[in-house]
Amino acid sequence: MVMNPIELPSEEEMKAIYEEGEEMVLAVLGSMAATIRALEARIEKLEDQIAKNSQNSSKPPSSDGLKKAKRSLRQSSGKKSGGQPGHTGHCLAAVAEPDHIEIHEVEQCEHCQANLSDIEVDEYKKRQVFDLPDLKVEVTEHQVEIKTCGQCGQVNTATFPNSVTHKTQYGSRIRSQLVYFNQYHFIPLERTTEIIADLYQQSISQGTVMNANREVAQKVLKTNQNVQTFLTTTTDPVGFDETGARVAGKLNWLHSASHEQATNFEIHPKRGSDAMDEIGILPKRTGWSIHDFWKPYLKYGLAKHGLCNAHHLRELIFIAEQKKQPWATEMIELLLEIKGIIEIAQSDGQSHLTETQIAHFDNEYDQIVSQGLSINPTPERPPDKRGRIKQSRAKNMLDRLKTHKEKVLAFMYDFKVPFDNNLAERDIRMVKVQQKVSGGFRSDQGAKIFCQIRSYISSHYPDILVTLTI
Repeated sequence: MVMNPIELPSEEEMKAIYEEGEEMVLAVLGSMAATIRALEARIEKLEDQIAKNSQNSSKPPSSDGLKKAKRSLRQSSGKKSGGQPGHTGHCLAAVAEPDHIEIHEVEQCEHCQANLSDIEVDEYKKRQVFDLPDLKVEVTEHQVEIKTCGQCGQVNTATFPNSVTHKTQYGSRIRSQLVYFNQYHFIPLERTTEIIADLYQQSISQGTVMNANREVAQKVLKTNQNVQTFLTTTTDPVGFDETGARVAGKLNWLHSASHEQATNFEIHPKRGSDAMDEIGILPKRTGWSIHDFWKPYLKYGLAKHGLCNAHHLRELIFIAEQKKQPWATEMIELLLEIKGIIEIAQSDGQSHLTETQIAHFDNEYDQIVSQGLSINPTPERPPDKRGRIKQSRAKNMLDRLKTHKEKVLAFMYDFKVPFDNNLAERDIRMVKVQQKVSGGFRSDQGAKIFCQIRSYISSHYPDILVTLTI
């Protein structure tokens, strides 16, 4: 909203207004009061925008710039930095049988310069250097025999291996590395070809990289379909998230479904329920589904919904710091207290809190919400306005906490439910890295290939180079 500059009345105009009488003065004051209220609302909105950062809103950390970081919700462990007692180190250990041995001879005496070439060695002092061999692409030529039968004259030709299909081609190991660099480490096509040229003295085209990506995407398609089925049917909690992605210069949306052992990525032009319906995982789920408070997620009634409390904590921090409302601080402390109690209970082998504990936390939660609502009443509807009444951020948060209490505290009622949706957010974070490096996808096909490969990588992390082998 752009507001016109305010023209203040001159001294003569103010005297004229006064001389017009009480009604004119009240009318002018009423108009000025309305302008002041509008300006106050605008200033508050702008101040709220400036105050938002990654600690008190859903803005990404990259948007914080070089500002001093706000306080973190993480509690100090009290441990010193570095390896802890009992930690298994990872030092460079000598091997019993080195690949190469270089003997450095003693040729003359340091004291009298006598010739020691024929003197027997007393012992060896050893040091080992770990390094890479000279890297060079090796070419293997496959030759099939052609023989003519001496009995009937039939010409017989042996067959090439199934993987050898062209007169010249790249092997599976180098093609797997192309996919590894480009899809796992997000190195752009041009730089991927540069790396291969620098490391192996072999010139490779960007088209070769794309062909390798395409082959891997096709290879993992069946596995990813099984992952989708697992994410749809498992009773374990599954986290859902979405983020914007540029595809061929247009805004699309990358949707994720995340489990500790499986991940699915899908790219779609839409962000909401149209995309979720087409992907088909969340609409069919009946187990715990964890996400932020974005209403399209709540449309799916078959699933049990849990809300991400990391989002809640950030919003509550904003309300506590910017609006100075104490109930927000109390709710932060309560949620973190419940989280800490559950962690202790789980470490002691407990599978749930006692009924007394749950009743206590339930009551404390309700009291904090009631306290907040008492200072954030529902705004009155202006007589000339229709539709939804605009509410403050604090009031919207309180309505959510009250209406969706069972989803906010799902982690307390069922220990299988995570406190937050960090698993899905970690999966999404790597996609944002790709976007920052490459700026987007050149085509729809490239975006879909990325989703197929990235889904497989995220689900099979320990054996990346092996599983990417074509």
